[in-house]
Amino acid sequence: MSHHATRLSVPQTLQAIRDRVEAALPGAQVRADGGGGHFVISVTSAGFEGLNTLARKRLVLRAIKDLMDGDDAPVHAVDRLDTLTP
Repeated sequence: MSHHATRLSVPQTLQAIRDRVEAALPGAQVRADGGGGHFVISVTSAGFEGLNTLARKRLVLRAIKDLMDGDDAPVHAVDRLDTLTP
């Protein structure tokens, strides 16, 4: 079964973003907002300790990769991605 998430509503997409990032970074605080394929994501995680900004962002984007794959993907762009440590 594919995890490709197509035709999700905005609330379902926001929840899917939160679920995937929390799975990749247990204990993370994840805020996601947006719609129309464009999203703003803020992640606060102790898992970012010692990582540079690029490594932090790659970690988050890898977690939501399936939501960004394909022409009908629910996430077309992450307009802003904040990666913070507690």
